[in-house]
Amino acid sequence: MKTSNDSGGARRPGGRRLAVGVVVPAVVVAGAFTVTAWQDDDGRADTSKGHTVRTATAVVTRSDLSNAQTLDGTLGYGRATTVKGGRPGLVTWLPATGTTVRRGEPLYRVNNVPVPVLYGATPLYRTLRARGTTGPDVRTVADNLRALGYDIGPQPAIGTWVTPRSVTAEPAPMGPASAAPTTPSAATPSPTPVQVKRGDAVLTGSLIAAVKRWQTAAGMPATGVLGVGDVAVQSGAVRVDGVQAQLADAADGTLMTVTSTTKSVAVSVDPGEAGSMKRGDRVTVTLPDDSTARGTITAIGATVRSSDASSGDDTSGQPRLTVAVALRDTGAVRRLNSAPVRVSFTSETRDNVLTVPVGALMALHEGGYAVQLPGGRLVAVRTGMFSKGLVEISGTGIDAGTKVVTTS
Repeated sequence: MKTSNDSGGARRPGGRRLAVGVVVPAVVVAGAFTVTAWQDDDGRADTSKGHTVRTATAVVTRSDLSNAQTLDGTLGYGRATTVKGGRPGLVTWLPATGTTVRRGEPLYRVNNVPVPVLYGATPLYRTLRARGTTGPDVRTVADNLRALGYDIGPQPAIGTWVTPRSVTAEPAPMGPASAAPTTPSAATPSPTPVQVKRGDAVLTGSLIAAVKRWQTAAGMPATGVLGVGDVAVQSGAVRVDGVQAQLADAADGTLMTVTSTTKSVAVSVDPGEAGSMKRGDRVTVTLPDDSTARGTITAIGATVRSSDASSGDDTSGQPRLTVAVALRDTGAVRRLNSAPVRVSFTSETRDNVLTVPVGALMALHEGGYAVQLPGGRLVAVRTGMFSKGLVEISGTGIDAGTKVVTTS
Protein backbone atom coordinates (compact mmCIF):
# COMPACT_ATOMS: atom_id res chain seq x y z
CA MET A 1 0.00 0.00 0.00
CA LYS A 2 1.54 3.31 -1.06
CA THR A 3 1.14 6.37 1.13
CA SER A 4 0.27 9.77 -0.31
CA ASN A 5 2.91 12.48 -0.59
CA ASP A 6 1.34 15.27 1.46
CA SER A 7 3.02 18.47 2.61
CA GLY A 8 3.35 17.47 6.25
CA GLY A 9 6.48 16.05 7.89
CA ALA A 10 10.15 16.95 7.90
CA ARG A 11 12.14 17.02 4.69
CA ARG A 12 15.95 17.12 4.49
CA PRO A 13 17.11 20.09 2.37
CA GLY A 14 17.65 18.84 -1.12
CA GLY A 15 16.42 15.41 -0.07
CA ARG A 16 13.51 13.51 -1.55
CA ARG A 17 10.85 11.55 0.19
CA LEU A 18 10.43 7.81 -0.13
CA ALA A 19 6.92 6.55 0.39
CA VAL A 20 7.23 3.35 2.39
CA GLY A 21 4.15 1.23 2.91
CA VAL A 22 3.74 -2.18 4.44
CA VAL A 23 2.05 -4.51 1.91
CA VAL A 24 0.91 -7.55 3.93
CA PRO A 25 1.59 -8.39 7.57
CA ALA A 26 3.72 -11.46 8.24
CA VAL A 27 4.22 -13.47 11.40
CA VAL A 28 7.98 -13.52 11.87
CA VAL A 29 9.26 -12.06 15.12
CA ALA A 30 12.93 -11.74 16.04
CA GLY A 31 13.02 -8.64 18.26
CA ALA A 32 11.05 -5.45 17.72
CA PHE A 33 11.53 -1.72 17.23
CA THR A 34 9.53 1.16 15.76
CA VAL A 35 9.72 2.89 12.37
CA THR A 36 7.41 5.42 10.82
CA ALA A 37 5.64 5.22 7.51
CA TRP A 38 7.82 8.04 6.07
CA GLN A 39 11.59 8.25 5.92
CA ASP A 40 14.16 10.57 4.37
CA ASP A 41 16.89 9.31 2.09
CA ASP A 42 19.27 8.69 4.99
CA GLY A 43 16.69 6.59 6.81
CA ARG A 44 15.83 9.12 9.50
CA ALA A 45 12.24 8.84 10.68
CA ASP A 46 9.75 11.60 9.97
CA THR A 47 7.78 11.74 13.22
CA SER A 48 5.42 14.53 12.21
CA LYS A 49 2.73 11.99 11.33
CA GLY A 50 2.74 10.56 14.81
CA HIS A 51 1.94 7.03 13.48
CA THR A 52 4.24 4.11 14.16
CA VAL A 53 4.32 0.55 12.91
CA ARG A 54 5.40 -2.34 15.12
CA THR A 55 8.14 -4.25 13.33
CA ALA A 56 10.58 -7.13 13.75
CA THR A 57 13.52 -8.57 11.87
CA ALA A 58 13.47 -11.58 9.57
CA VAL A 59 16.24 -13.45 7.80
CA VAL A 60 16.39 -13.85 4.03
CA THR A 61 16.27 -17.58 3.32
CA ARG A 62 16.82 -19.73 0.25
CA SER A 63 13.94 -22.13 -0.36
CA ASP A 64 11.48 -23.55 -2.89
CA LEU A 65 8.16 -21.84 -3.60
CA SER A 66 5.07 -23.22 -5.27
CA ASN A 67 1.57 -22.00 -6.02
CA ALA A 68 -0.93 -24.72 -5.19
CA GLN A 69 -4.68 -25.00 -4.82
CA THR A 70 -6.49 -27.81 -3.04
CA LEU A 71 -9.87 -28.99 -4.33
CA ASP A 72 -12.32 -31.69 -3.28
CA GLY A 73 -12.48 -34.83 -5.41
CA THR A 74 -13.99 -38.30 -5.40
CA LEU A 75 -11.99 -41.52 -5.54
CA GLY A 76 -13.65 -44.28 -7.52
CA TYR A 77 -13.58 -46.30 -10.71
CA GLY A 78 -14.78 -43.51 -12.96
CA ARG A 79 -18.06 -43.04 -14.76
CA ALA A 80 -20.27 -46.13 -15.01
CA THR A 81 -21.60 -47.09 -18.44
CA THR A 82 -24.65 -49.20 -19.21
CA VAL A 83 -24.45 -52.58 -20.92
CA LYS A 84 -27.47 -53.57 -23.01
CA GLY A 85 -28.00 -56.94 -24.59
CA GLY A 86 -27.97 -57.05 -28.38
CA ARG A 87 -29.85 -60.18 -29.34
CA PRO A 88 -33.06 -62.01 -28.43
CA GLY A 89 -33.10 -64.75 -25.85
CA LEU A 90 -33.10 -65.17 -22.09
CA VAL A 91 -30.36 -64.26 -19.63
CA THR A 92 -28.99 -67.46 -18.12
CA TRP A 93 -25.91 -66.17 -16.23
CA LEU A 94 -24.74 -62.83 -14.83
CA PRO A 95 -21.49 -61.88 -13.04
CA ALA A 96 -21.34 -60.69 -9.45
CA THR A 97 -20.86 -57.00 -8.67
CA GLY A 98 -17.17 -56.17 -8.43
CA THR A 99 -16.12 -58.88 -10.92
CA THR A 100 -13.39 -57.93 -13.40
CA VAL A 101 -13.98 -59.19 -16.95
CA ARG A 102 -11.13 -59.16 -19.46
CA ARG A 103 -10.75 -59.78 -23.18
CA GLY A 104 -12.25 -63.11 -24.26
CA GLU A 105 -14.02 -63.73 -20.96
CA PRO A 106 -17.85 -63.95 -20.79
CA LEU A 107 -19.67 -60.87 -19.54
CA TYR A 108 -23.02 -62.72 -19.43
CA ARG A 109 -24.80 -65.66 -21.09
CA VAL A 110 -27.83 -65.73 -23.35
CA ASN A 111 -29.59 -69.08 -23.81
CA ASN A 112 -26.55 -70.57 -22.06
CA VAL A 113 -24.21 -69.23 -24.78
CA PRO A 114 -21.41 -66.92 -23.48
CA VAL A 115 -21.18 -63.34 -24.70
CA PRO A 116 -17.45 -62.56 -24.39
CA VAL A 117 -15.78 -59.18 -24.06
CA LEU A 118 -13.71 -57.83 -26.95
CA TYR A 119 -11.71 -54.60 -26.77
CA GLY A 120 -12.25 -51.89 -29.33
CA ALA A 121 -13.83 -48.61 -30.34
CA THR A 122 -16.32 -50.00 -32.88
CA PRO A 123 -18.96 -52.55 -31.87
CA LEU A 124 -20.38 -55.12 -34.25
CA TYR A 125 -23.21 -53.33 -36.06
CA ARG A 126 -24.02 -56.03 -38.64
CA THR A 127 -23.69 -59.77 -39.15
CA LEU A 128 -20.16 -60.63 -40.23
CA ARG A 129 -20.70 -63.56 -42.57
CA ALA A 130 -19.69 -62.79 -46.17
CA ARG A 131 -16.05 -63.22 -47.10
CA GLY A 132 -14.63 -59.88 -48.21
CA THR A 133 -16.74 -57.83 -45.77
CA THR A 134 -14.66 -54.78 -44.93
CA GLY A 135 -14.87 -52.23 -42.12
CA PRO A 136 -13.84 -51.14 -38.60
CA ASP A 137 -16.08 -53.75 -36.98
CA VAL A 138 -14.12 -56.45 -38.79
CA ARG A 139 -10.98 -54.76 -37.46
CA THR A 140 -12.31 -55.18 -33.92
CA VAL A 141 -12.65 -58.93 -34.45
CA ALA A 142 -9.27 -59.28 -36.20
CA ASP A 143 -7.35 -57.33 -33.55
CA ASN A 144 -8.88 -59.24 -30.66
CA LEU A 145 -8.35 -62.69 -32.14
CA ARG A 146 -4.75 -61.80 -32.88
CA ALA A 147 -4.32 -60.55 -29.28
CA LEU A 148 -5.84 -63.81 -28.01
CA GLY A 149 -3.19 -65.76 -29.89
CA TYR A 150 -5.08 -66.88 -33.01
CA ASP A 151 -3.46 -66.89 -36.44
CA ILE A 152 -5.76 -64.78 -38.62
CA GLY A 153 -3.53 -64.83 -41.70
CA PRO A 154 -2.48 -61.82 -43.79
CA GLN A 155 -4.72 -58.81 -44.30
CA PRO A 156 -5.09 -56.85 -47.57
CA ALA A 157 -3.11 -53.61 -47.61
CA ILE A 158 -4.75 -50.20 -47.24
CA GLY A 159 -5.99 -49.04 -50.62
CA THR A 160 -6.71 -52.54 -51.88
CA TRP A 161 -10.05 -53.04 -53.63
CA VAL A 162 -12.03 -55.99 -52.25
CA THR A 163 -15.25 -57.48 -53.62
CA PRO A 164 -17.41 -59.05 -50.89
CA ARG A 165 -18.80 -62.47 -51.74
CA SER A 166 -22.58 -62.57 -52.09
CA VAL A 167 -24.23 -63.94 -48.96
CA THR A 168 -26.16 -66.39 -51.16
CA ALA A 169 -22.87 -68.21 -51.65
CA GLU A 170 -22.49 -68.70 -47.89
CA PRO A 171 -24.20 -71.60 -46.11
CA ALA A 172 -26.88 -70.59 -43.61
CA PRO A 173 -25.25 -70.56 -40.15
CA MET A 174 -26.72 -72.58 -37.30
CA GLY A 175 -25.58 -70.41 -34.36
CA PRO A 176 -27.28 -67.57 -32.49
CA ALA A 177 -26.25 -65.06 -35.15
CA SER A 178 -28.59 -66.74 -37.58
CA ALA A 179 -31.74 -66.08 -35.59
CA ALA A 180 -33.01 -63.85 -38.38
CA PRO A 181 -31.01 -64.64 -41.54
CA THR A 182 -31.50 -62.57 -44.62
CA THR A 183 -31.90 -64.38 -47.92
CA PRO A 184 -31.48 -62.04 -50.87
CA SER A 185 -33.78 -62.54 -53.79
CA ALA A 186 -32.50 -63.55 -57.21
CA ALA A 187 -32.70 -59.89 -58.20
CA THR A 188 -30.11 -58.81 -55.61
CA PRO A 189 -27.32 -56.97 -57.45
CA SER A 190 -23.73 -58.17 -57.27
CA PRO A 191 -21.71 -56.72 -54.36
CA THR A 192 -19.81 -53.51 -55.13
CA PRO A 193 -16.03 -53.53 -54.69
CA VAL A 194 -14.88 -51.71 -51.55
CA GLN A 195 -11.51 -50.06 -50.97
CA VAL A 196 -9.75 -50.90 -47.70
CA LYS A 197 -9.31 -47.74 -45.64
CA ARG A 198 -7.11 -47.01 -42.66
CA GLY A 199 -8.72 -48.58 -39.59
CA ASP A 200 -10.47 -51.31 -41.62
CA ALA A 201 -9.93 -55.05 -41.75
CA VAL A 202 -11.23 -57.61 -44.21
CA LEU A 203 -13.13 -60.79 -43.39
CA THR A 204 -10.81 -63.20 -45.17
CA GLY A 205 -11.01 -66.99 -45.28
CA SER A 206 -8.18 -67.19 -42.73
CA LEU A 207 -9.98 -64.80 -40.38
CA ILE A 208 -13.24 -66.78 -40.66
CA ALA A 209 -11.31 -69.98 -39.83
CA ALA A 210 -9.79 -68.24 -36.78
CA VAL A 211 -13.27 -67.14 -35.67
CA LYS A 212 -14.43 -70.76 -35.79
CA ARG A 213 -11.48 -71.96 -33.69
CA TRP A 214 -12.09 -69.20 -31.14
CA GLN A 215 -15.82 -69.92 -30.98
CA THR A 216 -15.10 -73.59 -30.25
CA ALA A 217 -12.68 -72.68 -27.42
CA ALA A 218 -15.09 -70.09 -25.98
CA GLY A 219 -18.08 -72.46 -25.90
CA MET A 220 -19.95 -70.72 -28.73
CA PRO A 221 -21.40 -72.44 -31.82
CA ALA A 222 -18.49 -72.72 -34.27
CA THR A 223 -20.20 -71.13 -37.27
CA GLY A 224 -17.54 -68.63 -38.29
CA VAL A 225 -20.32 -66.02 -38.18
CA LEU A 226 -20.59 -63.18 -35.68
CA GLY A 227 -23.78 -61.18 -35.31
CA VAL A 228 -24.85 -58.11 -33.39
CA GLY A 229 -25.01 -59.06 -29.70
CA ASP A 230 -22.70 -62.08 -30.00
CA VAL A 231 -19.87 -60.14 -28.32
CA ALA A 232 -19.71 -57.17 -25.92
CA VAL A 233 -17.23 -54.60 -27.21
CA GLN A 234 -15.64 -52.47 -24.47
CA SER A 235 -12.73 -50.05 -24.44
CA GLY A 236 -10.78 -52.39 -22.16
CA ALA A 237 -11.20 -54.66 -19.17
CA VAL A 238 -14.29 -53.75 -17.14
CA ARG A 239 -15.39 -54.00 -13.54
CA VAL A 240 -19.04 -54.86 -12.93
CA ASP A 241 -20.42 -51.89 -11.02
CA GLY A 242 -23.99 -53.10 -10.66
CA VAL A 243 -26.34 -55.73 -12.10
CA GLN A 244 -29.84 -54.64 -13.08
CA ALA A 245 -31.12 -57.76 -14.88
CA GLN A 246 -32.18 -61.04 -13.34
CA LEU A 247 -31.91 -64.57 -14.63
CA ALA A 248 -34.58 -65.40 -17.23
CA ASP A 249 -35.00 -61.72 -18.13
CA ALA A 250 -35.09 -60.83 -21.81
CA ALA A 251 -31.51 -60.43 -23.01
CA ASP A 252 -32.14 -57.44 -25.25
CA GLY A 253 -32.64 -54.95 -22.40
CA THR A 254 -30.42 -53.22 -19.84
CA LEU A 255 -28.30 -55.83 -18.09
CA MET A 256 -25.67 -54.09 -15.93
CA THR A 257 -23.35 -51.13 -15.49
CA VAL A 258 -19.60 -51.39 -15.77
CA THR A 259 -16.63 -49.14 -15.02
CA SER A 260 -12.92 -49.08 -15.63
CA THR A 261 -10.86 -51.47 -13.52
CA THR A 262 -8.45 -48.68 -12.57
CA LYS A 263 -9.19 -46.35 -9.68
CA SER A 264 -9.02 -42.66 -10.39
CA VAL A 265 -10.07 -39.35 -8.89
CA ALA A 266 -12.65 -37.01 -10.42
CA VAL A 267 -12.38 -33.33 -9.48
CA SER A 268 -15.03 -30.73 -10.31
CA VAL A 269 -13.18 -27.56 -11.32
CA ASP A 270 -14.26 -24.03 -12.13
CA PRO A 271 -13.31 -23.35 -15.79
CA GLY A 272 -11.29 -20.33 -14.67
CA GLU A 273 -9.16 -22.53 -12.41
CA ALA A 274 -8.51 -25.14 -15.09
CA GLY A 275 -6.42 -22.81 -17.25
CA SER A 276 -3.23 -23.60 -15.32
CA MET A 277 -3.85 -27.38 -15.43
CA LYS A 278 -2.72 -29.68 -18.21
CA ARG A 279 -2.45 -33.38 -18.92
CA GLY A 280 0.63 -34.92 -17.35
CA ASP A 281 0.76 -32.50 -14.41
CA ARG A 282 1.55 -34.19 -11.11
CA VAL A 283 -0.78 -33.75 -8.14
CA THR A 284 -0.95 -34.93 -4.55
CA VAL A 285 -4.09 -36.70 -3.32
CA THR A 286 -4.88 -36.74 0.40
CA LEU A 287 -6.96 -39.78 1.39
CA PRO A 288 -9.51 -39.97 4.24
CA ASP A 289 -6.88 -41.38 6.64
CA ASP A 290 -4.64 -38.34 5.85
CA SER A 291 -2.15 -40.48 3.94
CA THR A 292 -1.16 -39.17 0.52
CA ALA A 293 -0.79 -40.69 -2.92
CA ARG A 294 0.81 -39.26 -6.03
CA GLY A 295 -1.35 -38.71 -9.06
CA THR A 296 -1.21 -37.44 -12.63
CA ILE A 297 -3.82 -35.48 -14.57
CA THR A 298 -5.01 -37.74 -17.39
CA ALA A 299 -7.92 -35.75 -18.82
CA ILE A 300 -9.58 -32.37 -18.55
CA GLY A 301 -13.21 -32.28 -19.63
CA ALA A 302 -13.68 -30.22 -22.77
CA THR A 303 -17.39 -29.69 -22.23
CA VAL A 304 -18.56 -27.31 -19.54
CA ARG A 305 -21.41 -28.75 -17.51
CA SER A 306 -23.62 -27.25 -14.82
CA SER A 307 -23.42 -28.80 -11.39
CA ASP A 308 -26.51 -30.43 -9.97
CA ALA A 309 -27.92 -29.61 -6.56
CA SER A 310 -29.09 -33.21 -6.15
CA SER A 311 -25.48 -34.39 -6.32
CA GLY A 312 -24.62 -32.54 -3.13
CA ASP A 313 -22.46 -30.03 -5.01
CA ASP A 314 -22.80 -26.66 -3.27
CA THR A 315 -21.90 -24.87 -6.51
CA SER A 316 -25.23 -25.81 -8.08
CA GLY A 317 -25.90 -24.07 -11.34
CA GLN A 318 -22.31 -23.00 -11.87
CA PRO A 319 -20.37 -24.21 -14.93
CA ARG A 320 -17.81 -26.89 -14.05
CA LEU A 321 -15.21 -29.06 -15.73
CA THR A 322 -14.28 -32.56 -14.62
CA VAL A 323 -10.56 -33.23 -14.22
CA ALA A 324 -9.53 -36.91 -14.10
CA VAL A 325 -6.50 -37.92 -12.04
CA ALA A 326 -4.79 -41.32 -12.28
CA LEU A 327 -3.36 -42.57 -8.99
CA ARG A 328 -0.19 -44.42 -8.18
CA ASP A 329 -1.40 -47.61 -6.50
CA THR A 330 -0.80 -47.70 -2.76
CA GLY A 331 -2.06 -49.91 0.03
CA ALA A 332 -4.41 -47.18 1.23
CA VAL A 333 -5.82 -46.67 -2.29
CA ARG A 334 -6.25 -50.40 -2.74
CA ARG A 335 -8.43 -50.68 0.37
CA LEU A 336 -10.91 -48.05 -0.83
CA ASN A 337 -13.56 -48.45 -3.51
CA SER A 338 -15.01 -44.95 -3.21
CA ALA A 339 -14.16 -42.05 -0.93
CA PRO A 340 -13.97 -38.24 -0.77
CA VAL A 341 -10.42 -36.97 -1.17
CA ARG A 342 -8.52 -33.67 -1.44
CA VAL A 343 -6.36 -32.96 -4.47
CA SER A 344 -3.51 -30.42 -4.45
CA PHE A 345 -2.69 -28.92 -7.84
CA THR A 346 0.60 -27.08 -8.29
CA SER A 347 0.53 -24.53 -11.10
CA GLU A 348 4.01 -23.01 -10.73
CA THR A 349 7.21 -23.77 -8.81
CA ARG A 350 10.39 -21.81 -8.13
CA ASP A 351 13.34 -23.79 -6.82
CA ASN A 352 16.15 -22.51 -4.59
CA VAL A 353 15.18 -18.82 -4.59
CA LEU A 354 15.69 -16.08 -2.00
CA THR A 355 12.53 -15.44 0.04
CA VAL A 356 11.32 -13.06 2.74
CA PRO A 357 7.97 -12.62 4.46
CA VAL A 358 5.61 -10.50 2.35
CA GLY A 359 5.50 -8.02 5.24
CA ALA A 360 9.16 -7.12 4.56
CA LEU A 361 8.27 -5.47 1.25
CA MET A 362 8.01 -1.67 1.18
CA ALA A 363 6.38 0.08 -1.78
CA LEU A 364 8.47 2.94 -3.17
CA HIS A 365 6.87 6.18 -4.31
CA GLU A 366 8.79 5.94 -7.58
CA GLY A 367 7.44 2.42 -8.13
CA GLY A 368 8.76 -1.00 -7.25
CA TYR A 369 9.71 -2.38 -3.87
CA ALA A 370 12.51 -2.28 -1.33
CA VAL A 371 13.45 -4.03 1.87
CA GLN A 372 14.84 -2.22 4.88
CA LEU A 373 17.96 -3.37 6.67
CA PRO A 374 18.00 -3.14 10.49
CA GLY A 375 20.17 0.00 10.30
CA GLY A 376 17.49 1.80 8.32
CA ARG A 377 18.98 1.60 4.81
CA LEU A 378 16.58 0.72 2.01
CA VAL A 379 17.62 -1.75 -0.69
CA ALA A 380 15.61 -1.92 -3.90
CA VAL A 381 14.56 -5.49 -4.82
CA ARG A 382 12.86 -7.26 -7.66
CA THR A 383 9.96 -9.52 -6.71
CA GLY A 384 9.00 -12.86 -8.16
CA MET A 385 6.49 -15.46 -7.01
CA PHE A 386 4.24 -14.88 -3.99
CA SER A 387 3.25 -18.02 -2.07
CA LYS A 388 1.92 -18.74 1.41
CA GLY A 389 3.04 -15.46 2.97
CA LEU A 390 6.49 -15.49 1.34
CA VAL A 391 7.79 -13.63 -1.70
CA GLU A 392 10.74 -14.30 -3.98
CA ILE A 393 13.19 -11.37 -4.10
CA SER A 394 16.55 -10.46 -5.66
CA GLY A 395 18.68 -7.36 -5.32
CA THR A 396 22.20 -6.06 -4.92
CA GLY A 397 23.66 -7.07 -1.57
CA ILE A 398 20.72 -9.36 -0.72
CA ASP A 399 21.63 -12.97 -0.01
CA ALA A 400 20.67 -15.82 2.28
CA GLY A 401 21.21 -14.76 5.90
CA THR A 402 20.64 -11.03 5.30
CA LYS A 403 18.45 -9.53 8.03
CA VAL A 404 15.56 -7.30 6.97
CA VAL A 405 12.77 -5.42 8.72
CA THR A 406 9.28 -6.91 8.58
CA THR A 407 5.99 -6.26 10.26
CA SER A 408 5.39 -8.11 13.51
